[in-house]
Amino acid sequence: MKCRKCGGKASINMRQHRLALCKEHYLEWIPEQTERFIKKYRMFTKDEKILVAVSGGKDSLALWDILTRLGYQADGLYLALGIDGGIDYSDESHRLTEEFAQANNLKLHVVNIEQEYGYSIPTLSLVSHRGHGKPCSVCGLAKRHEMNRIARDLGYDVLATGHNLDDEAAVLFGNTLHWSAEYLLRQGPVLPESDGLARKVKPLCRFYEREMTAYSIARGIEYIYDECPFAEGSQQIFYKEALNQLETARPGAKLTFYTRFLEARQSGNLFIEKDIEKAHLHPCPQCGQPTSTPDLCSFCRMIEKAKTG
Repeated sequence: MKCRKCGGKASINMRQHRLALCKEHYLEWIPEQTERFIKKYRMFTKDEKILVAVSGGKDSLALWDILTRLGYQADGLYLALGIDGGIDYSDESHRLTEEFAQANNLKLHVVNIEQEYGYSIPTLSLVSHRGHGKPCSVCGLAKRHEMNRIARDLGYDVLATGHNLDDEAAVLFGNTLHWSAEYLLRQGPVLPESDGLARKVKPLCRFYEREMTAYSIARGIEYIYDECPFAEGSQQIFYKEALNQLETARPGAKLTFYTRFLEARQSGNLFIEKDIEKAHLHPCPQCGQPTSTPDLCSFCRMIEKAKTG
């Protein structure tokens, strides 16, 4: 297989794009495509401050690397969750994130959930009686709260996450199976800023997971290979496996599924009710973050419940 650009030996063959590239041209192609998606979906400009949520995994570190190479003002945010596994998952992911930031002279903000609130994520799940033995819902709630808080408090315009095409297609698949109208209407590469919340963007949303793995390896980015120990058996993994089978038989199926959805969403042809009332937001009296609940936000209520047992 030959590189389409230079005719040399190709390092990666992307069947869904009918494109093979050598290492050098692949490392050029990924940032070029990322820039194209940033402009296509009007995610942000060079004048805006970007906060990248980094976990120590390949996607978030690759995103930070790409945005830096493209000349954007991108700082990192790492959330220490206190999750252990066969290895000390949180400590290892923290180490890799710190080393990446130091090696590239980048600013990294670190928030330790246990130091901030008195509980690690697994403990918080137990004492608040949420998650039915798995802390995934607690983890998601805590991460959203802290990412929003730090972006607001430190004056960032944009919050960027490393969700890739496999992630987005799996979420879309689940929302379609359950016909979750509200989530379908909100899913996309950009969630606009509103009521004290920074704009949220997903610049890698059209890259396959294997493409980001190849990029990270080619760039020499050291990342944590292990999945979160609580991810086993999750619906998201089930949906990804189902879509992988479809992709094997029909290369490009995931990309078509996702991009056609975005086109239908933009044109208003989703065939779902569009008059869902937008929730009225007001500041949480405890943390100040926007919430639609009448009293404390969901995160603060969870912390209060944990404290009272």
